[in-house]
Amino acid sequence: MDNQQETDGDANLVGSGVPGLDHVLRGGFVRARAHLVEGRPGSGKTTIGLQFLIEGIKCGERCLYITLSESKRELYSVAARHGFDLAGIEIFELIPPELSLDPSKRQTLLHSSDLELGETVEMVLAEVERLKPDRVVFDSISEIRLLSQGILKYRRQVLALKSFFLLHDITVLLLDDLTGEQDDLNLHSVCHGVVRLEQRVPVYGGERRRLRVIKMRGVQIRGGYHDLVIRSGGVTVFPRLVAADHPIVEGGEYAKSNTELDALMNGGLDRGTTTLIMGPSGTGKSSVAISYLYSALERGEAGYLMVFDETLRVVKERSTGMGMPLEPFIRSGLLKLDQIDPAELTPGELASRIQDAVERQDAKVVVVDSLNGYLNAMPEEQYLVLQMHEIITYLNQKGVVTFLLLANHGVVGQMNSQVDLTYLSDTVVLLRYFEANGRIRRAVSVVKKRMGTHEDTIRELTLSSRGVVVGSALEEFSGVLSGIPKYHGTKSALMGTDIGDE
Repeated sequence: MDNQQETDGDANLVGSGVPGLDHVLRGGFVRARAHLVEGRPGSGKTTIGLQFLIEGIKCGERCLYITLSESKRELYSVAARHGFDLAGIEIFELIPPELSLDPSKRQTLLHSSDLELGETVEMVLAEVERLKPDRVVFDSISEIRLLSQGILKYRRQVLALKSFFLLHDITVLLLDDLTGEQDDLNLHSVCHGVVRLEQRVPVYGGERRRLRVIKMRGVQIRGGYHDLVIRSGGVTVFPRLVAADHPIVEGGEYAKSNTELDALMNGGLDRGTTTLIMGPSGTGKSSVAISYLYSALERGEAGYLMVFDETLRVVKERSTGMGMPLEPFIRSGLLKLDQIDPAELTPGELASRIQDAVERQDAKVVVVDSLNGYLNAMPEEQYLVLQMHEIITYLNQKGVVTFLLLANHGVVGQMNSQVDLTYLSDTVVLLRYFEANGRIRRAVSVVKKRMGTHEDTIRELTLSSRGVVVGSALEEFSGVLSGIPKYHGTKSALMGTDIGDE
């Protein structure tokens, strides 16, 4: 192989075994180079190393795992938990098995802390010369740092190892558990690429892990932090969604939901637009969104409903009671319905689920119920708007009709929201309670529509076995913008109670 010239083409890249990481690296690690994967214990380094070698076996390459910190038994245990097959991977350990503590075999005992640096390195090089691997994982380079007992000696030894691997056209991952001095950048300057893994534990919920590619020479990587999870089956990386990376799909007019509701929109919604439905709890936000979703499903279009605040049973039973049964579409695969636990899922995985529904299921309607639950999934609340901006832009470019539900605090009076996303939305639908003739009723109005005109009237809204029922325009209102709408008209203008129980 000619190492004098590098290209960024696929032929010069090797897959990492983690599809999401390959996406971040724009294809994988650069071939025949030394790459550093660093992170505190438990961040996923060993698992990524195993997946890297398993990918090499699939490509017909010879693979070697050199371990100075874990035994072969421990590695096989990790692999078994993930369902990995390590057949074909050579494991060379400098920590002996437990049986080697037998006094009769004491001469074979090798502890990395007792070995001289030169002896350790010679044994590693001899094994590499014998096997002639294409891929190597070195776990961990921290042991070399401890044996070196000095920065200068350590740096020279790492450079020597790098030159050796480069000479033999080997792609190597050096794993570092960051047990040395803080901000030690010696390896960063030596290695061709650097991937850092991080983890933290929020006050409530499961741990959050993420990675960042600090550098990759000659490759325009996808920068920033990307969420990752470690589950049965290995490490999964969720690349940060960048709307600009996705092509724009032509929009078009979106089919109507029901006559009265569409009249408020002056004919309905356009494809590639986002509708924000706001109102206090119980005003019918979910029902209005599901009425549009149900109409799309009846036309044979796929949809995705992401539920944060309710159980799937409640959503399905309520929809069925309103004449919009979802179960047949779930069984047919046309509707994907997800119940989200914000304490366990990372924001990156949530965005990835939306992207998968659009690109794999070809979903034309996406409902996020609700943004309040989505906000709780964000450990850094100030970044919700930035991430939501990317998601909305992506969905709009894909020609998807998106519904975002946002619950206001309180029931009556001036109501506030956790976050303001009205400026990102193409259409804003406002739901409110009002009192008339001794009853609490619901009112619906459209306060914004970017693409075209809309009615500026207020209509009564009722939820019944017929679905979402919208009455005629009610003109005798006051105090709508104050948060306490008051109706001064006659009782005959209001909808009766014979349309069904709420």
